[in-house]
Amino acid sequence: MAVPGVAQAGSRTRVGFTLNATVLDGGEQVTSVTLDTGRLGRIDPASLTPGTFSVHAKATSPIPIAAGDQIFSEYDLDRPVTAVRLDRRGDIVLDLSFAEGQVGGGTLGYILSRGRNVQLDLVYTITQNAPLVVHGRPLTIERFTQGRLVNPEVDAFSYHTSGSGMKYRLFSPDHRGGKRPLVIWLHGGGEGASLPDNYYDNETTLRANRGALGFATAEAQRIFHGAYVVAPQSTSFWLEDGPRFAPLILEIVNDLARRHDIDRDRIYVAGCSNGGYMSLKMTTTYPRVFAASVPICGVVESLDPGGPVMITDAELAAITTPTWLVASRDDDTVPPEANTVHAHELIPGSVLSLYDHVIWNGHQFPGHWSWIYVARNDPSDHGTHIWQWMGRQRR
Repeated sequence: MAVPGVAQAGSRTRVGFTLNATVLDGGEQVTSVTLDTGRLGRIDPASLTPGTFSVHAKATSPIPIAAGDQIFSEYDLDRPVTAVRLDRRGDIVLDLSFAEGQVGGGTLGYILSRGRNVQLDLVYTITQNAPLVVHGRPLTIERFTQGRLVNPEVDAFSYHTSGSGMKYRLFSPDHRGGKRPLVIWLHGGGEGASLPDNYYDNETTLRANRGALGFATAEAQRIFHGAYVVAPQSTSFWLEDGPRFAPLILEIVNDLARRHDIDRDRIYVAGCSNGGYMSLKMTTTYPRVFAASVPICGVVESLDPGGPVMITDAELAAITTPTWLVASRDDDTVPPEANTVHAHELIPGSVLSLYDHVIWNGHQFPGHWSWIYVARNDPSDHGTHIWQWMGRQRR
């Protein structure tokens, strides 16, 4: 006699699955897979071991890679299953091996010639190696169907496009009355669009690092007493034309302030690398808009020998917005002495956090990645951490 609601041995059982991702300090990785097995009935946990299922992952670029070009990192490999468990819905969760710098779990690829991250096309294949025991009967699933990529932190940011066509993601705090601050996160060069390839995804700004996500964490929201967080995406890269991009960013800020209960006296701008430059450019262009600025490993001098200075000494000396600069001494992408340290020496009253290396949870990252420290609220000055300092500033 068939057990009601239970797929029987020999039936054509098909199960969907989702890819569960987490943004680590070094970027997003798929950390587990959830099989939609709750509808099958009560699964005997004893029939679940790390060897019950195998997982294969293939990741490829969504745009063509030219001959001789490089992308970091496509992959085609098995993902080790480290544990298997049932969640509260009765779905099977396959925990996968992952770690900072580990190849094979990332969701983004970096195309060298474009200097851009792209969201990889992910194809996961699930193989069942041993029967499940469902209500005392063996069951083998015939087919697995891949569903969407799930990342609660990223998914908490809604999708938008400004009137001028600039895409952005927005985190909205729990609304309990009263005006809230706004934090603007300006991404690095690798997270802009690649319009020659018609690639403008509104995704990589949140998945490449924890810059914007850090300000949406429960800890940050407590410190800021609930803050909106907006992450605009450049149609190329901020350094290409900062004066043109500045009013487009301000358009987003003004539109959000009109449509939401945003306190115009508590608008904060932060960004890394290209975005560090753009944070400075916003405060030089609009000196009375921002309550605080946090440029991280930002470009001041040109990165090209003989190129134009991006932010002049006169502009730096005229900044009146409270500014906290962050960089690492071993940054070989944007040399700190000529950029961050130089800016600190000229910006009146600025604060500087200059690290020796970028190390978090025992893992050493490239020296350019000092945004990791800001995303974790690590920089401090006389006992005050950077988020608390930002939250205390008023225009």
